[in-house]
Amino acid sequence: MSGPAVFASPRDLIGQEGRQFGPTDWLPIEQDRIDGFADVTGDHQWIHVDTERAKQGPFGKTIAHGYLTLSLANYFLPQLVEVRGFAHAVNVGADRLRFLAPVPVGSRIRGVGELVKVEEVKGAVQSIVRITIEIEGSDRPACVVDTISRYFPE
Repeated sequence: MSGPAVFASPRDLIGQEGRQFGPTDWLPIEQDRIDGFADVTGDHQWIHVDTERAKQGPFGKTIAHGYLTLSLANYFLPQLVEVRGFAHAVNVGADRLRFLAPVPVGSRIRGVGELVKVEEVKGAVQSIVRITIEIEGSDRPACVVDTISRYFPE
């Protein structure tokens, strides 16, 4: 990866719809990350945390939680896009979320992005970046989500 696309101000995003970002570097998904997510969320379903039972399950090994994969969109986003020149920013939410393929333990994932929409909203600039989380060696991505960020001027 060569680093994020840098925008000097949120207004510089305007008119850039369709621009592609990434890919990021690969991130390994190991059992300790899956177990940590299970501990934080209380989701200890055996397909995520029971390595012995999961060998006999539908995936042949444990898989990452879908919401763990989704949460990593926030890990990948600043590696894809860096916006400068604002007082503060907030995550407004997410749209169009889909989990398309399981992420087996031991896999590597990465993010790619596309600037889908930019508009001025309530004294700020709001952007929608579609993040696709790819699994190394898989034809199907793990997750696709439209992240919504709002940047307030200095």
